[in-house]
This record gives sequence, C-alpha cells and structure tokens, in this order.
Amino acid sequence: MANDLNQTLQRAQAAQNAGKPAEALALYQQVLAAVPEHIELQIACGNLCVETGRFTQAASHFRNVFTRLQQQRDARANHAREALCYALSAQGNAAHAQGDYKTAVTFHAEATRLNPQNAAYWYNLGNAQRELGENETALRSYQTALKLDPGDADAHNNLGNVLRALGRLDEAIAAYETALNLKPDLYHALAHLIHQRQHMCDWHGLDMQIATLRHAVQNASARISPFAFLAMPGTTAAEQLQCANQWNAHFASACEPVSMRLPGHAKKRIHVAYLSADFRQHPLAYLVTDLLAAHDRTHFTISAYVANRPDGSAAEAAFKQAVDNWVDISQMSDTQAAQEMADDGVDILVDLTGFTQNSRSMIAAHRPAKVHINWLGYPGTMGNIGGGMLNRAPLFDYLIADATLITPEDEQHYAEKIIRLPCYQPNNSTRLVAKTGSRATHGLPQDAFVFCCFNQTFKITPDMFAIWMQLLKSVPHSVLWLMDCNRWARANLQAVAQATGVDSTRLIFAPRANIDAHLDRHAHADLFLDTLPYNAHTTASDALYMGLPIVTCKGDTFPARVAASLLHNFGLDELVTNSLESYTRLAMELATQPAQLHMLKQKLVQNAQSSNLFKPEFFVRRLEPEYQRIMRE
Repeated sequence: MANDLNQTLQRAQAAQNAGKPAEALALYQQVLAAVPEHIELQIACGNLCVETGRFTQAASHFRNVFTRLQQQRDARANHAREALCYALSAQGNAAHAQGDYKTAVTFHAEATRLNPQNAAYWYNLGNAQRELGENETALRSYQTALKLDPGDADAHNNLGNVLRALGRLDEAIAAYETALNLKPDLYHALAHLIHQRQHMCDWHGLDMQIATLRHAVQNASARISPFAFLAMPGTTAAEQLQCANQWNAHFASACEPVSMRLPGHAKKRIHVAYLSADFRQHPLAYLVTDLLAAHDRTHFTISAYVANRPDGSAAEAAFKQAVDNWVDISQMSDTQAAQEMADDGVDILVDLTGFTQNSRSMIAAHRPAKVHINWLGYPGTMGNIGGGMLNRAPLFDYLIADATLITPEDEQHYAEKIIRLPCYQPNNSTRLVAKTGSRATHGLPQDAFVFCCFNQTFKITPDMFAIWMQLLKSVPHSVLWLMDCNRWARANLQAVAQATGVDSTRLIFAPRANIDAHLDRHAHADLFLDTLPYNAHTTASDALYMGLPIVTCKGDTFPARVAASLLHNFGLDELVTNSLESYTRLAMELATQPAQLHMLKQKLVQNAQSSNLFKPEFFVRRLEPEYQRIMRE
C-alpha cells in the first residue's frame, strides 16, 4: 500500500514538474484520500486548485490546513489563512462576474473576517453589497478599504457611486475628483463626475471634461456608462454605439449561451418575456401595463421577469394582473435567470430597462431566447459583443423605434435591426389625476405666464438654460417652473439666473410628488419647454395627456428625437423645431400671442381623441405582427 502511494506521489510530482497541473492534482488527491491529515499534500492540492482555477476546492483544502495549523499554533497558519482568503476572494469575484451578488458577499465577508487588514477584500465586499442595493453597508466597506489603502482610485470611484445612491452628491463629486487625481485616465470616474455635475447643474469647465471623455471613447480607451454618455452635449450616434460596444466588451466577454430546451411538440403560442427592473411604482407603469394586458392570449403567452424587489405598490399589483407569469429573478445570477428563461421556453425576450439603473441586460448575452429585443427603457443602441468586425454580434437582435427616431440613414449607428412602429412609445389609456388646488398652492403667481420643464435636472444644459433666461427677460410677468431634483441644482440655477440679470425668485421649484398630484401640476402651466440633447420622454407624454403644449428641438440622436416622435404622433408637428434659434422663436411667439397658444391647446385636446398615443389596444395590434414576423424569420 505504501509503495503504491509513493509511486502515485512520484507520478504527481513528475506531472507537476512537466507543467501538467490538472494531472498532478488528480494524482495528489488520490494520495490525499488515503492520508487526509497530511498537511503538505493539502497545501499542494490547494495550490494546484488555484493554478487550475478550481477555487472552491482550493478553499476547502486551505480551510483544512488553516484549521489544523491554527490548532497546532504553527507559524505557517498565517500563510494558510492568506491562501484561504485568496481562494475565497476568487470565488467571490467569480460569483460577482456571474451576477450572483448574494453569494459574492458571503465569500468576501469571510475573507474580511479572516484578514480584516486587506483593503482588496473590503473593496470586493463593497462592490457586491452595492450591487445588492445595500449602500450603507457598502459605504462602510469602501471606507474601511480606503483607510487601509487611501491611494486606490477605483475604491474612491466606487465610494462616489454609493454616496451618489445615498443622495450625498457633493461628497460623491469629491470622491470622483480624488479618484481622478490619483488616476487621470480612470474614465468611468470621469463619466460619473460629469453626470453628477449635470444633475447638480454645475457647468463650470464641463465642456472640457466632456471633450476629454468623447476623445477617449473615440479612441476606444474608455469603458463608461452608456446611459450617462447619452445626456452629454455633442455626443453623436456613432460615438454612442462605440461607447456601448466598449461597455459590452468588458461585461459580456465571459457570458456563455445557456442550454435551450427543445419543445416536445409544436407550440401554439409565442412566449414573450418582458424583462425589467422597474415592475413597481415607476414611470414604466404608466407606459406598458395596459399593453401587457391587451396582448392576444390566443397567440401569445406573456411573462414578466422581475429584476426588482417587490414594493407592494398598486402599480406592482397591476403589473401582476396584466401578465400570465410573474417570475422573480431578483435573487438570481444572470446565468441562472437566463437558464430559467430557456427552461421556460421563452421565444422573445424584450428588455425594458437597457443600460439604465439596475440593468440586467447581460442576461441577453447568454442567449436565453430565440429573439432578443431592446425597447423603451434605454433610448439608444445596446451595441455589439464579441471581438473584431468578423466575430461581432449585436447584444440584442432588434430595437423597437419609429421613423422619426431612426431614419434608414441612421441605421449604420445601431447594432440592432430596427422594428419601426407608428410610434415607439406605448401608453396606458388613462392616468389618475389628483386635484392639487390653485396656482397659489404651488407658489405660482396667479397672473404670470408659466413656462415649465419637469425633466430631471441632468437634462438641463447651459445652452438651454440661457434660452430660458432670454425668454424670461423678453416675456414680462413670466416664471419658469422646474423640478426640485436636488438642493445643489436649485442653488446653481438660481445663481446663474441672477448672474444673467433674471431675478432668481422667477424660478419656481416643484417638490417631488405622487404621479397623480404631479400630473395635475400641468394644468397650472402654460407652455412646456423641452431639453436637448436629452428630451422629455415619459414626461412629454404626461404633458400631452394633460393638454399642455411642448416646444421641442429635434436633434441628431435617439434621445434627442423622442418628443418630436410623440408630437408627430399627436399631429402637432408645428411644435417641433430643427434649431435652437427656431425653438426660441416659437416659444416666444406662443408666450406673447395668447390667441395662437389658445388655438394650439384646443387642437391638442381635439387631437387627443384621434391620436393613438394613449390607445394601448391599437399599439399592441401593430406590435404583435412584428413579433410574429421576426419569429418566422
């Protein structure tokens, strides 16, 4: 017996010396099975497991070694502990890469417990906690990591991310600036910095920062948030595609297709799965709930794959009522969720979130369905995956748009094939509106002309705000009614107004409110002023539903054409301009010619009866033939 073990051990050592770690590992483990208490064999097996990427087995070996050596008070216990932590960290990173953040937290937390002086373990733990939405605990993990290693630029960047999520925007800005001081080419920190400064309407030096970021994207040296990039003035559709491609190159590179379950018989209905992190109290609820319910169940099975945690809202209950299957994937990894969809026989996967907050779009990289569609949540291309032009494939097969948003000439800047509907945006047939009182209730002067813009403040650019100040100067007794998104934006906008000669009290800020109360606000405004390059989207359909005219300027990219698309569908092309000069001129005309504005409002009310914008049954009857067509193809 001993001779056999010695021979096996010699063969293992020979295989290891010959550079055959997998063969050596198998032989060492044969010996270890006979002498499980042999510490050196445990160490050898653990090291070979690390070398071959078998981190779960490595952790098991090193845990046994650490426990034994610690009991024996052997000085080698510290080395065993560090080897165990390394294996745990590798397991956590692998789980994180697969979107299994709960498991990642478990492994990283054990590593920090075993070695609380290692900054990298705290950093990894914070990353997983942040993905789970545990921002307060992630904040503490990052702060611990930075106490141990204050020169880690990535940790400062991610600290900024959780501070941003907690609403501490000024501290987030400081964290991003520290990260960039440490590492000037950390472009994702620059993208976060720019986007949060846009939220705060802090525009000093912003053009130069955006130019730097665009140059990095053009030269394929930046992996940054595609959503943040959309709202930056000057970015082109070609650059937005490049940005998405670079993002995917990092996140989709390790995604393998899941196994598809072949049906045992011909299916009578097409199984359409809608994926979203926003099946809750969210603007999505006012766009697609009626559409989901209106699908023809003789030809379609409709499922919701839910990436958000339940919020118990009426909107969530309505979503559940509108679909045939409600599948909670919020605790699943991307691979697990993709396999669930494949096992459920999904034919068409429609992602309603895209590259926005809490995105689960990398599920599509696992190819869980026959067809994958990008729609509604993200106003742009989701880009390609794969390396090189020959191996490149779109993350999503199709993008739902319309002729206003994407012309045939524009298609070269989109990875997806384009499905064109009469209008890309669906809407529920009705919206609840709560009466909120008079103008005085909202702090508005009774006899003033009320310009408004209820877009988020990151959409307001210096050029747009300069036009608005020009309008206030030119229209006596006028005010500008804006969303009160954060205290920094409010103070900055007031300061800019004052500096341009406009009394800052003419800016009125509307606090956040429930959607029914927010909708009623529109009744107290006279004219909605849209933004560029990121238009009003759901906010535009809110205004049209309430009979409030919108003046927009049609730009060159998807997010810059949404309001034009909605107005065209509503039969109000006269409110769409093609330059900021004509935008300013039209807004001035409508503000100073009451009869013209009155006629326009009457037309808006009349067109609401004939427009299909708020007729989900009409929308779904145009959508379903497209689903059937792409399944045939």
